[in-house]
Amino acid sequence: MFLYRSAAWFAKGLREYTKSGYESASKDFVPDDLEVQVPGRAFLVTGGNSGIGKATAIEIAKRGGTVHLACRDPERAAGAKGEIIRESGNQNIFLHIVDLSEPKKIWKFVENFKQEHKLHVLINNAGCMVNERELTEDGLEKNFATNTLGVYILTTALIPVLEKEHDPRVITVSSGGMLVQKLNTSDLQSERAAFNGTMVYAQNKRQQVVLTERWAQMHPAIHFSSVHPGWVDTPDRKPVSTHLPLARTSSSPAEEEKLMEILEQLAQRFK
Repeated sequence: MFLYRSAAWFAKGLREYTKSGYESASKDFVPDDLEVQVPGRAFLVTGGNSGIGKATAIEIAKRGGTVHLACRDPERAAGAKGEIIRESGNQNIFLHIVDLSEPKKIWKFVENFKQEHKLHVLINNAGCMVNERELTEDGLEKNFATNTLGVYILTTALIPVLEKEHDPRVITVSSGGMLVQKLNTSDLQSERAAFNGTMVYAQNKRQQVVLTERWAQMHPAIHFSSVHPGWVDTPDRKPVSTHLPLARTSSSPAEEEKLMEILEQLAQRFK
């Protein structure tokens, strides 16, 4: 089944995740859809000091939004903040130093943030793919701590803040790589099998999509979405399936509930 999933994902990837896939999808783009202004709305972008996160922050800033950058590296983050201000002319850029692999610091960050700021949109962009099994100071596998538990804590802790505002949203940058993985709650920290960083990352991304779907059910006042980064500028892209045909990657409600329970227990342990 793994070989089938990999082959099916490869075929889908060639068709949809490459330059040709983008060019095909772009035929349906409506440029005016991106010509929006967002003054008065506040956005928190994790990993906003580089790559997709910084590009997102720049575009939001150009459109008048207040941008909060949540970054791990103070020096790189300060450089990104300066660049965003210069390119956008927007001074409403705030910098917060927080490592998403450290649960206690996430809780502390949210406690301080909600005392001083409002929030309309959370963009869970930060992530990592560590190819050797590595434990954090808290004894958590690094990929899981950053990509899954960190996202869980940050999002659930900020939901009460988001619910106070009009049209709140949570956008999580997942990956099409999750299509090769079925949700596995029996080994969340990759202790039982040979470690494969790419597959661990794919499993984390599957977990993010499951979390997104569950949160959407639990908090209907907030719009939740997860995206493959290759499609970030495709406003009219039709929603894509979260599973490959015949790949047997669907999870039961019981499995998904178990994931939520485990993450909640871990989150409370570090609160």
